[in-house]
Amino acid sequence: MPASSPGCSSTTTSRRLLAQAHIGDRMALGRLVDRCLPALTRWAHRRLPRWARTAADTADLVQDAVLQTLRRGRTLDLRSRQALAAYLREAVRNRIRDEHRRFARRGIHDAPSDLLVDNAPSPLDRALTRETDARYRAALARLSPPDRELIVAHVELDYTHEQLGCMTGRSRNAARMALERAVRRLAELMRDG
Repeated sequence: MPASSPGCSSTTTSRRLLAQAHIGDRMALGRLVDRCLPALTRWAHRRLPRWARTAADTADLVQDAVLQTLRRGRTLDLRSRQALAAYLREAVRNRIRDEHRRFARRGIHDAPSDLLVDNAPSPLDRALTRETDARYRAALARLSPPDRELIVAHVELDYTHEQLGCMTGRSRNAARMALERAVRRLAELMRDG
């Protein structure tokens, strides 16, 4: 028997065990399943994706497929040495397809991870932001109108230094320096509260 082909050892013995199992001999059914399960499980393990193994362990899936198949014992046709193995392999393949369809309908549900991080600001962050914003607005109101214009245009409207220069009639570097001085004055007013 090839190593890649799962199945039972001898067709004659398999037929005898299957016939005995069909008339109710649980020992025969157990021996037949014991002979077939290891090879089938190895074969199925490579075919059942990891994401499907979380819900249905490979060994459980194989055992379920084998038991369902053996319950229909009289309908099995064991003409060759590998007939039972091929029949069981097809039953397992069908169960794997069923698992794929089941996950396709419901999707893969992973357990929530402790690594998930909420990117939304915490209540403390929101409170600090509101407090900082209030201090910013109060300090901005106390600045001179030209300084206020520079800061609002740069911080709130996202003007570049070149655009600030055009707005104030200065060169790019002069506008940058004026903005730096205005930001320093704003920081001092915010710090003093």
